[in-house]
Amino acid sequence: MRIIAGPCQHESKEQSFEIAQHCSTICADYGIEYIFKASFDKANRTSIKGMRGRHDNMHDRLYTFLDDMTHIPTKKLTDVHETWQIKEVEKIIDVIQIPAFLCRQTDLIRTACQTNCIVNIKKGQFLAPWDVKGILSKTEGAKDVWITERGTSFGYNTLVVDFTGMSYLLESLGSNFVFDVTHSVQKPGGAGSSSGGDRRMVPGLVRAASALGVSSFFLEVHPDPDNAPSDGPNMIKLKDFENVVKDIHEYSYSNSSKTRK
Repeated sequence: MRIIAGPCQHESKEQSFEIAQHCSTICADYGIEYIFKASFDKANRTSIKGMRGRHDNMHDRLYTFLDDMTHIPTKKLTDVHETWQIKEVEKIIDVIQIPAFLCRQTDLIRTACQTNCIVNIKKGQFLAPWDVKGILSKTEGAKDVWITERGTSFGYNTLVVDFTGMSYLLESLGSNFVFDVTHSVQKPGGAGSSSGGDRRMVPGLVRAASALGVSSFFLEVHPDPDNAPSDGPNMIKLKDFENVVKDIHEYSYSNSSKTRK
């Protein structure tokens, strides 16, 4: 099992360390691999007013983030938006993520796959599950490639979780399939100048996906999500993280199979 968890964006060295330490300790108690995640730049914002990161310019935003990440004692994941960023983050980061809206950007994917990092590609909300094969055709030479489901567009400001599509991807990818639970309960642009969401839906989706056989999960967590600079409505509270991990462990297909035997 694997859990990727952390804040939407990197806000401070102290906060990221607190989250990483809390989540890694809980995952270790359940025998689950943990990877810390955070973004140094939130380039895809609903509004120009949306906060993108700690600094106004990209140089400071990126290099402050990389310096702070050297203090995180776990494996780390971050996303990139331009090819030049890849050679910088690969020095510190274990998993390079391609954002959902950039999942068909050939140069970005191929450059990421030339590193010694694992590449996690978010499946676009607009893509059918079987269209992922087109993305995978661009990943030759990669150390390893994960595909992450993060919800499917269903009308305006709405995402749905398609469990039939998830089954298809799970059968095709096995443990290289990741379910991004918290972005799946997002309402893109639903709050006017920012995205809305409903974190109350997370536990049910976690249980269902675990029972289906999903073993890798992506969760955004925050000590105070209602006051976070981005994605607050769909992030779970840090204090609730252990309850979600318990559900993943209890409802996992492998554990339930052993119980039935």
